[in-house]
Amino acid sequence: MTPRAGGGIARRPGLSGIELFSTCPASSDVPQDEYLRRVIDIARWSEAWGCTGILVYADNSLVDPWVVAHTIIRHTRSLSPLVAVQPIYMHPYAVAKIVSTLGYLYGRRVYLNMVAGGFKNDLAALNDSTPHDQRYTRLVEYTLIVKRLLGSPAPVTHLGEFYTIEKLKLAPSLRADLLPGIFVSGSSDAGMKAAHAIGATAIKYPKAPGQEVAVGDTSVACGVRLGIIARDDDDEAWKVAHARFPDDRRGQLTRQLALKVSDSTWHKTLGDTTAGDEKSPYWLGPFNSYKTMCPYLVGSHDEVVAAVSTYVRSGFRTFILDTTPDASELGAVAAVFSRVAALDR
Repeated sequence: MTPRAGGGIARRPGLSGIELFSTCPASSDVPQDEYLRRVIDIARWSEAWGCTGILVYADNSLVDPWVVAHTIIRHTRSLSPLVAVQPIYMHPYAVAKIVSTLGYLYGRRVYLNMVAGGFKNDLAALNDSTPHDQRYTRLVEYTLIVKRLLGSPAPVTHLGEFYTIEKLKLAPSLRADLLPGIFVSGSSDAGMKAAHAIGATAIKYPKAPGQEVAVGDTSVACGVRLGIIARDDDDEAWKVAHARFPDDRRGQLTRQLALKVSDSTWHKTLGDTTAGDEKSPYWLGPFNSYKTMCPYLVGSHDEVVAAVSTYVRSGFRTFILDTTPDASELGAVAAVFSRVAALDR
């Protein structure tokens, strides 16, 4: 599997039912003078290896995700930014206006990763004391307003619990084929209810392949967030994994602190998860050392393909990948999914 010259999505017919999203590095993890170049490089690798889009984080400690998304659009041909949207940061009209403007200027579809916010210190700094489940109630109302503004040629009026608008019309309008795909965390009951209500893809931080519960409700599209390190030999893969993510006691203490100040269900659930089987490719080392926000699959190509295939058979069709260090590593991950797709036909 090779990237298409000059970029562009190099899709294979067998991959049509599986969508891959890469992840943009967090600005806090890259030196300032290198960050912009890093974003552009990873976006181009992602497009070349067939990703649909690229996740862009948002929280109090990071650069603005919409400026990063604009940079990604300017330096790729068809890759869709998957922008984290936190209601406390901006009015739903502002989100709809940015999405429609990017569609108008570039003819590019944007995906929205709707986040309720899980770090209590960040929320407190913004004077937001809304309880966890109520934040998902707000998120549903917020997202439905965004969708109505983007999808309706007529002015929108809404009198809700959190937002009120009257005869609000969005301009420029957005082409129907550019309406945003919408993701939301599906690791809690509140998150799954939100996914139902807004028609979103529910994203989970999965347990080990054999432990993850299969998707029971086919009316909600589901996906997972994970990292992958695959090599021809199992030992080689683990050597790469431990070199990339060595044990870090300080990181472990930071993770423990993060768990204390977070009320996100996925954060606590993943923190309590174990691989169960010592031969399993499922690995939480990077998560426990606060190096990533997701589990990893590590092992031979055959082992990792089998593990990913288990998720696919369980009903997960969207995969948001952890940030990869270089283009060849992303190519190795793409090769895993090429094999998974061939088995899935």
